[in-house]
Amino acid sequence: MAPKRVATGPVRVPVVDPAFDRQVDAVITAARFLVGVVASSVAQVEDVVTLPQLRVLVMAATRGPLNVGAVADVLGVHPSNATRACDRLVGDGLLRRREDAADRRQLVLTLSPKGQRLVDGVMAHRRAAIADVLAQLPESGRRGLTLALETFSAAAAGATPPPAHEMSWFTG
Repeated sequence: MAPKRVATGPVRVPVVDPAFDRQVDAVITAARFLVGVVASSVAQVEDVVTLPQLRVLVMAATRGPLNVGAVADVLGVHPSNATRACDRLVGDGLLRRREDAADRRQLVLTLSPKGQRLVDGVMAHRRAAIADVLAQLPESGRRGLTLALETFSAAAAGATPPPAHEMSWFTG
């Protein structure tokens, strides 16, 4: 008897509708561009931080104060690895570490002004690249795209994407 195959990701349901296939292809093409923008923004700082370290900084910027346990969970690494990454960021002046006022056994990590400038630069790079493309669309096209992306994002909110650490890039 042959061993059972276990699906390791989303299973594609065959669709016979050519219009639907065209829509899927359009989203994939747009996603390629957006991933390229993210990769380019990461390349801007690769001499300063590693990709996992940048993810930690973006988490601190978007989620507020963190502890090492939360960092380990999001990165999908052992807490000792998260501690080393955070120690390096603290040593480089990109993160600040302090005791939690409510629980002195816990350490709280926040962005330093230097870390905030680095994250702001990465995000500004992304916004500029996307703005350059959007500027080429007529206003009606931008409105339609905005509505379509908001609808897509709402539908995707219930989907389970692969863990970010398995994709080798982050969603910040």
